[in-house]
Formats: sequence, structure tokens, C-alpha cells
Amino acid sequence: MADQADRHKLSVQSSPDFSLEIAAINDRPDLFANPDRIVIGVDEAGRGPWAGPVTAGAVWITPDQWQNLPHGLNDSKKLNAVRRRDLFLALQIHQDVQYATASSSVAVIDQDGILQATFKAMDDAVMALLHCHDPSVDVTVLVDGNLAPPFPRLRQFLANPPAITPIIKGDGRSLSIAAASIMAKETRDLLMDDLDQDFPGYGWAENKGYGTKAHQLALAKQGVTPHHRRSFKPIERLL
Repeated sequence: MADQADRHKLSVQSSPDFSLEIAAINDRPDLFANPDRIVIGVDEAGRGPWAGPVTAGAVWITPDQWQNLPHGLNDSKKLNAVRRRDLFLALQIHQDVQYATASSSVAVIDQDGILQATFKAMDDAVMALLHCHDPSVDVTVLVDGNLAPPFPRLRQFLANPPAITPIIKGDGRSLSIAAASIMAKETRDLLMDDLDQDFPGYGWAENKGYGTKAHQLALAKQGVTPHHRRSFKPIERLL
């Protein structure tokens, strides 16, 4: 019986929960009572592909309503395509969820590098989420990964400096970050589906711009498009 309980505990702990958000709330006790204090989860999709933009998602969950979220929220990479799309659609209409996404184009990636382009997309996503808020809002941002993005637009907008907290494997630990990962992944996938229509033959609807064998063969046959990341070495070598 004890072994079964331990296994159940490990299972529960392996899924994202609201404890990181609660920790931020406990650090700022009036987050529950004051709508001008919020905790936002941020994640990205598309850092590794050879083509297409990098996309970030930002999600805010009403603190005392997190138990009402759609069941099964998790790191987008741990969800199959059908379940991920269902959660994406459910989050879009959920009354206790606010979200925004933003992308950095291939031009930005090639000019600034993928890391800075990712940080820009994150900054733009958070700003899109906060567009109707007063600058006096007090913001904590939980970011998936081990780096704290600079968020220059956010810092310029807010009256008080935001608290930026990087969370290693945050998309598997925080519900806000997990939701952001789903919004970013599905938004980017839809963008790649559209690009696949404009540039057929590269398989972007299936490979989403990653360097699969089919993608490599198409590059050898059809050449490099304006949506390929020319700063990435596999594309640079072809040029």
C-alpha cells in the first residue's frame, strides 16, 4: 500500500501544478486580492527548426480559479497532436485564462541570433497580454529555461520592475508555463501549415521546419526559400 502511495505521489509530482505561482503569490500576498498583481508563465516553440519563425506564448491564470483549468495541461512536447490541439482550443475560450502569442521572423533570427529573437518574442507576447492593463500592474514572469530574458519593452512599460524568474523544465512544473508552451507550439504549427501552402514540397505541415530527411531532400532539389534561417549552418552551407 505504501509503495502504491509513493508511486501515486511521484506521478502527481511529475505533472505541472500551481505551486510556483503560489510561491510567487506568497511572496506578494495581495496577488489574490489585487487584480493589478499578476503572475505570467512564458515559453517558446521553434528554436531548433531550419525554417519559420520562433514563437512565444504568455499565459495568466486567475489565481483562485486554477483548479478549473482544462484537465491534462502539460509540457506541449509530452502531448500528442490531437490532445495538444484540444487543449489549445479550450484555453482560447477559458474564462479564467488570458493569453497572447508573438513571433520573431526569420529576418530577426538571422540578424540577432536565435536566443535574442526568442527573448524578443517573449517580450512581445507579454506586452500583448498586458496591452489593456495599467502600467502600475505588478508583474511576476515565470520563464521556461535557465536564463532570464531582459524584457526591455516590459520594463519600459511598467511603473515597477517586474520579477523575472527562470524555471528549469518549467513547462513540466508550472501550469502557467505549460499552458504557454501549448499556445506557442500550436500557434507556430498553424503558421508553418500556412507556409507549407505557399511553399509546397518541403513538408512543413509535417516537419514544422525541422531538418528532417524529407526537408533535406527538398532543399537539395528546390533550394532555399525566404523562410529558411540563413544564419543556421545547414542552410548557410547550402548557400
